[in-house]
Amino acid sequence: MRQLIRGRILDFHADPAETADHHRYIEDGAIITDAGRIEAVGDYTALRQDGLAEIDHRPHLILPGFIDPHIHFPQLQVVASWGAQLLDWLQDYTFPAEAEFADPDHSRTMAGHFLDMLAMHGTTSAVAFCSSHRASAEALFGAALDREMALVAGKVMMDRGAIPAVHDTAQSSYDDSKALIRDWHGRGRLRYAVTPRFAITSTPEQLQAAGALAAEHPDCHIQTHMSENRDEIALTLQLYPQARDYLDVYETYGLVGPRTLLGHSIHLEPREIARMAETGARAVFCPTSNLFLGSGLFDADGLRAAGVVSGIATDIGGGTSWSMLATLAEGYKIMQLRGQKLTPFAAFHWATRGNALALGMADEIGTLAPGSAADLVVLNARATPAMALRMARAQTLPEELFILQIMGCDRAIAETYIAGQPMKAGRGQG
Repeated sequence: MRQLIRGRILDFHADPAETADHHRYIEDGAIITDAGRIEAVGDYTALRQDGLAEIDHRPHLILPGFIDPHIHFPQLQVVASWGAQLLDWLQDYTFPAEAEFADPDHSRTMAGHFLDMLAMHGTTSAVAFCSSHRASAEALFGAALDREMALVAGKVMMDRGAIPAVHDTAQSSYDDSKALIRDWHGRGRLRYAVTPRFAITSTPEQLQAAGALAAEHPDCHIQTHMSENRDEIALTLQLYPQARDYLDVYETYGLVGPRTLLGHSIHLEPREIARMAETGARAVFCPTSNLFLGSGLFDADGLRAAGVVSGIATDIGGGTSWSMLATLAEGYKIMQLRGQKLTPFAAFHWATRGNALALGMADEIGTLAPGSAADLVVLNARATPAMALRMARAQTLPEELFILQIMGCDRAIAETYIAGQPMKAGRGQG
């Protein structure tokens, strides 16, 4: 359906950290969408047409939908589970919860809840880890296809280091992943990610199988974890004593390149940083989980200076909020502790175009450019009494964005559109 969506329009065409000319803001703007795509963006008076259906979101802000480049589908009921640190938390809570996703009915039920929660928080695209069971990936892909959502996901490959109920084998993980790529990759707006969980939970044989998948399907992403926790790093190097460092484990098996997403990437060695820059591998900052599990402080500016592209993500369920707004707030605090700054424009660029760039998908999502998917988030900076009180003193757009960044939550999401369809008032969670 062709429609006009009216409001205050903001999107980015460049990185605020690199240039002063980085955004477009239209006070009384309009976006025309048709068949799930953006047809035009501009002043309302220039774009309005007799007979064209209109939705008026004034005085709210309309941005490209948020993108979450690291989140765990089977962990939606693990959020807020007390754990000492990463490895204890995985064994005590995460692996038992993921074992339930062997059941296709459970996977389908949870897939609906998972995508509803994303939409409720303004997230229109995600990169998701499924469980080690093929049924979990099939359920999530099917639900995302039904919503016309851009989703990158993969079945976790893990043949050791956990409870037997979540183990696969090197061969079965290869076969299941191969079948999932055949059935889902490139279907609608879906893409597959080859997904070895991390080095601790994969034997060399399984990482070899993951590398074979990556070589056979070079247009697929690769997602895994790296250097989140000091104990994790030490155990990895015990299991792979020939590796120069953690990244070298993945390099050895052909898993490092411009489509590689390395979740966390906190405690990196100089060689690892240099190789990530050379190969184009992406780091993914997960601030709420890094704080919750006491993992460490991501060095955003250091990686940027070295030429490493980074995304920023919720990491549900080690992460403590589905909200990219809350994620930006905690990212701001971590960067403050590092002596670094996350300005409002830089924050909202990161959660939209910046994450799209990290995924190599900026021609599809993350901006309001004509031809892009009509994935939008509508933000209300007066959504709570406290926000409204603070907004009474705000005089500039950066001030408004910072209030959303620091005080915002799901209540600040007035509407979410995926492929031009409203998810909150429409067919999403209702």
